[in-house]
Amino acid sequence: MAKTAQFDRGEVIEKATNLYWKKGYHATSMRNLQDEIDMRPGSIYAAFGSKDGLFKEALKNYANHGLAHIERCRQHNPSPLGALKDFVKAQVIETADGAPNGVCMLAKTLAELTGEHQELLDETKAHLSKLADEFTKLIEQAQQMGELDKDKDAVALAHYIQIQMAGLRTFAKMNNDKALLNQMIEDIFAHHLF
Repeated sequence: MAKTAQFDRGEVIEKATNLYWKKGYHATSMRNLQDEIDMRPGSIYAAFGSKDGLFKEALKNYANHGLAHIERCRQHNPSPLGALKDFVKAQVIETADGAPNGVCMLAKTLAELTGEHQELLDETKAHLSKLADEFTKLIEQAQQMGELDKDKDAVALAHYIQIQMAGLRTFAKMNNDKALLNQMIEDIFAHHLF
């Protein structure tokens, strides 16, 4: 009779995501993972193939949380640009205090890893591209609704927003003045998108 897994895979991935996000890939040892997710190395390898396999699951989990959050913002705001702004504010202002690390896990991974881990870098880039695609869709919807000039390049604007978010999340680690961060985000949407 085959043994069934004695753990909640989703819970393990969530805990691993938070640990990797907090410490980074290299600083997270197998011992750290073992302590955090309460699994022995052999069980981790059996369930995820390797430390890299678990890290890939963590990256996917992190990105899926972001995509789900974009969808929630879209459902709660009739304005596509308003939904995008709500998402940016949540990522910049709320994660400054309430997340394992205020910096985006995907951006942190790109900064940390080298070509030695090309597969993980490619995975990270693919997740960032999916998020940019969702930004592009919101911008295109805003253009269709007349919120934004149709002559603007939606893809370029999506990348611009992604760059601004990364910069603001880094800035928030130096200066966590929520009113200032909020004003900076308002300025991006009021002055730089139009």
